[in-house]
Amino acid sequence: MPSPGLGLVMKRREFITLVGGAAAAWPLAANAQQKGKLRLIGVLNPGSTDTPGTVGFYDGLRELGYAEGLNIAIERRYGDWNTDRFQQLADDLVRLKVDVIVVISTSPARAAKQATSIIPIIVGGMADPVGDELIVSLSRPGGNITGTTFLGPELIAKRFGLLKEAISGLSRVAALWHPAAYGKRTMEGMLQETETAAQSLGLQLHLVPAVGPGDLDSAFVTMTREHVDAVILLPSPMLYGEHKHIVELAAKSRLPAMYAAKEFVEDGGLMSYGASLPSLFRRAATYVDKILKGANPANLPVEQPTKLELVINLKPAKALGLNVPATLLAQADEVIE
Repeated sequence: MPSPGLGLVMKRREFITLVGGAAAAWPLAANAQQKGKLRLIGVLNPGSTDTPGTVGFYDGLRELGYAEGLNIAIERRYGDWNTDRFQQLADDLVRLKVDVIVVISTSPARAAKQATSIIPIIVGGMADPVGDELIVSLSRPGGNITGTTFLGPELIAKRFGLLKEAISGLSRVAALWHPAAYGKRTMEGMLQETETAAQSLGLQLHLVPAVGPGDLDSAFVTMTREHVDAVILLPSPMLYGEHKHIVELAAKSRLPAMYAAKEFVEDGGLMSYGASLPSLFRRAATYVDKILKGANPANLPVEQPTKLELVINLKPAKALGLNVPATLLAQADEVIE
């Protein structure tokens, strides 16, 4: 028969084992509870991968102290440039009851707006949010949508002027455009601005559409067949997402090109003029921060870019036999040697 002292020792050991096991389980339970309380961000990207612009958004979150899996969770949805999928993806994020939806560009933003009038929506890189009927005004959006805009149609004439200044004897220009890039009103405005700018400079214009990435090769075949002297890209998230391939096609076709974003030039394109898209998307992260802290999107003004950059790459200029005027180089914010 065990002694009373031995029984007390066994009970004490059982108690220590029980407490020790519970203590070991506490961090797991606390961690699970913490994960259950993470604020959930839904990201709707029209493309198939993240662009330098969207990477800027994630960089912005980190700069504000957010870390995925630690204090936020992120649900990502990709549309593969198929506009027919945007509504389904937006509805999916709403069903997940995300705290905020971050949308890349205008087209999927319309789907998100249709999916919810309650969940805050932050749109990065809108073209004309008022014209596309996403918001009431830039200063007071008035609904559940706000974000950043990159000045779409407003810069087209400037880009045409810079391209003509760079290329002596320029007469025939192709404009590569994506018909589904933005809303009907915005696209009509871009095409009108393009035609007006070309006409005012005495340039013969060839509009060359690309509905999706699969159309790009044939688009450049068309430009070559039309014997154009250069190509200018109209703003488009799809064209931006395909910037590496487009630069390669332009080089293969020996066509100098004017782009809307610096990333094209960094990858070997001739020149670009426009806002820094990574910076715009980094700013979109500040909206998410404000929303998660209780701000109302209806009262958060849409931000426009405060700086526009002219970037010129002399390597493709040399390969194409172009002598970029010193007066134009003096205007550049950055010249890549």
